[in-house]
This record gives sequence, C-alpha cells and structure tokens, in this order.
Amino acid sequence: MKAVVAGGCGFIGSHVCERLLSSGHKVVCIDNLSSGCLDNIAHFRENEGFCFLNKDITEKLDIDADIIFNLACIASPVRYQAAPIDTMKTSVVGTLQLLELAHKNGARLIHASSSEVYGSPEIHPQPEHYWGHVNPNGPRACYNEGKRASETLCFDHHQIHGTLVKVARIFNTYGPRMRLDDGRVIPNFISQCLERLPISVHGKGEQTRSFCYIDDLVDGLFLLSETPNDFVGPINLG
Repeated sequence: MKAVVAGGCGFIGSHVCERLLSSGHKVVCIDNLSSGCLDNIAHFRENEGFCFLNKDITEKLDIDADIIFNLACIASPVRYQAAPIDTMKTSVVGTLQLLELAHKNGARLIHASSSEVYGSPEIHPQPEHYWGHVNPNGPRACYNEGKRASETLCFDHHQIHGTLVKVARIFNTYGPRMRLDDGRVIPNFISQCLERLPISVHGKGEQTRSFCYIDDLVDGLFLLSETPNDFVGPINLG
C-alpha cells in the first residue's frame, strides 16, 4: 500500500510514518517544515520505502496514494497564534487539496481534526454530537475555526463526490518527539522540571484534560482507517 502523510515531520505525523513503514507500506511524507522537524524522521529517512517532499499542502498535489493521513497543521497554541492566516489556510485550502487528491486516487483520507472544535465546552465530557461553544474571533479562532471548516469540507466532499473520508477529533496527545517549547501543559511541566523552575498552575488548578499517549492515538487512527467506507465520523480519540 502507498501512503501519503501530510505533516509527516511533525510529532504525530512522524509516528504515523514509522508505523506505516514498520508494516511494510511505502510512505510519501509531505511537510513544509513550518513546525515539523527533520530530526523526527532521521531514523527512517534512508528506508527505501520512504520519500520526503518539502512541500506545502496548500499547493496542488499530484501523487499516487491508497491512503492519506492529513496531520498537517500547526497545533501549538504559541505557534498558530503567531501565524493565524497560514494556520487557517492549511486547515481549509490544504484539506481541500488532499480531498481532491483522495478523490482522484480513490484513496481513503484520515483527517486529523481536534477537540478544539468544541471550543470552551459547556458539556463535559464532550460527545461527538455536541456542536461546541466556539469564539470565532478569539486568539485561538484560526485553529478552532480552521478545524471546524475542514470537517465541513470533509463531510461535503464525501456526500457530493463519494470521497472516502474518516474524521478523528484528537484530544491532548503526548509522547516522544513532542517539542518542549510546544506550549501545552505536559511539555510545559516537563521543561520546567528539567530547568528546576516552579511548575505553572493557572487558576485554582482544578482544570481537567483528556490525555492520550502517542502509541494509543496511532492505534486509534489505524483502527478508524479500517472502518466501513460509509462511516465518516467524527470520532473522538483521547
């Protein structure tokens, strides 16, 4: 099987590439390195089944593929707030390009959405049928609304063109290759401990989060990829 992994040099994307290669599949990794890192793929870059393309997914793509994993979007709040327009373009224009590629190839597209589509939720835990509570003009809107719009594109492409799409709403994921300067709670705690700094606790420290180890998340993505063609989702992975 030939797989395309968009954002394959990122934290989650590199683990997906690694799992595909270990299963004997050929992998084309696409990444513009805006947040991904070549170090993440260094240990398998010489694998004869692996190909890296330094390319932005907002550009037209013409690649053979049986399955496509869309993991290409800045997920760090610090970074996407510094590049909000590019973040929105990646989510919307980039996803549309991958949907067109999937439709052309008759390939499955596994689309990485996010728990951020729920915004500041008023329901805990969030079921998939919950519409969310999102501020479309806030500092996180480029990511939240970008992911919401990309989901709409996925469902519409499936309904109109029959494109094989699976939508996963990913919650907080942690594990090896996560950047210490990511800005989210686990790398913040780890980097502060390593530097012997006080651990930052916001508010009263009573907040809760759903955390998922990277290997478990990858398991979930691959199980989702094997669901029947008429199942699109969304499905929470956390």
